[in-house]
Amino acid sequence: MLLDQLGRPLRDLRISVTDRCNLRCTYCMPADIFGPDYAFLPRTELLSFEEIERLARTFVGLGVQKLRITGGEPTLRRDLPELISRLAQIEGVQDIALTTNGLLLPRLAPALRAAGLNRVTVSIDSLDPEVFGRMNGLGTHPQKVLDGIEAALSAGLGVKINTVVQRGVNDDGLRNLWLALRDKAVLRLIEFMDVGNHNGWNLDSVVPSREVLARLSADGTGAEFTPVSPNYRGEVAARHVGADGHEIGLISSVSAPFCGDCSRARISAVGVLYTCLFAGAGTDLRAPLRAGADDEAMHELIAGVWRARRDRYSEERGEVTREQKVEMSHIGG
Repeated sequence: MLLDQLGRPLRDLRISVTDRCNLRCTYCMPADIFGPDYAFLPRTELLSFEEIERLARTFVGLGVQKLRITGGEPTLRRDLPELISRLAQIEGVQDIALTTNGLLLPRLAPALRAAGLNRVTVSIDSLDPEVFGRMNGLGTHPQKVLDGIEAALSAGLGVKINTVVQRGVNDDGLRNLWLALRDKAVLRLIEFMDVGNHNGWNLDSVVPSREVLARLSADGTGAEFTPVSPNYRGEVAARHVGADGHEIGLISSVSAPFCGDCSRARISAVGVLYTCLFAGAGTDLRAPLRAGADDEAMHELIAGVWRARRDRYSEERGEVTREQKVEMSHIGG
């Protein structure tokens, strides 16, 4: 088993397929930075499907079991079902998931499911049109995301819903969101994190998960929710079940870091390997691929990076200062 310096195995790989997005969420790609004149990557710099497939095979050979396709917004990548089909044929892959804003799922969900996609995680931060429009930066109505969720369910995809919680922004609508969506999918509530360099993060904007749970409950205490055991080591969301049997997941990177069990590697759209969501630098995999490195060389390069890994930024937050971090739009969440 391949282990890093803290004894953590490599089990999950997140692959970004584009740096583009059709929203401008304030905590990821704020419109004042990623405006109409922003220079996104030319297609020639993106990893090709053949390169992604080859890297995925190498990672699976090193112990990866789950693949997640991210962006930017991955559904903007042309012919995405073709990539899913390629990845689904890799022996040893147990699960393929997609993180998306859901806007293009009404058109793409059936083809993605047919290609071998198992699950989607759809982001929606509020059901209030004004709040959601402000958070997504473009005034997009939440019904467009809800339509995407319905399309995914109709296509037979498993669905989870991600909500980033910010104090004074969308925290007062959490119970309404929970009540409206709990029959459709598992809702996962995420503490606002200091990802990237432009989202205006500060600790005062973080609503700790224990407070989130209280806000979801009818009596305002959270007592109706019971913790349940993780499904596997390294599961990001702390799972709870309400009195009605519905599950909620809490992702507490700020108030209760889970670095000790992190088994995730990330590849950016240009082929840079990052071993932490908050990394300041990564390892270029595209250059050796395009220079003709064989499978054994790529295997040793990636294994060496993982063996040397010591990342635990969320546990060190406040003690470690990183002037620049990779943007979330380059490596997904």
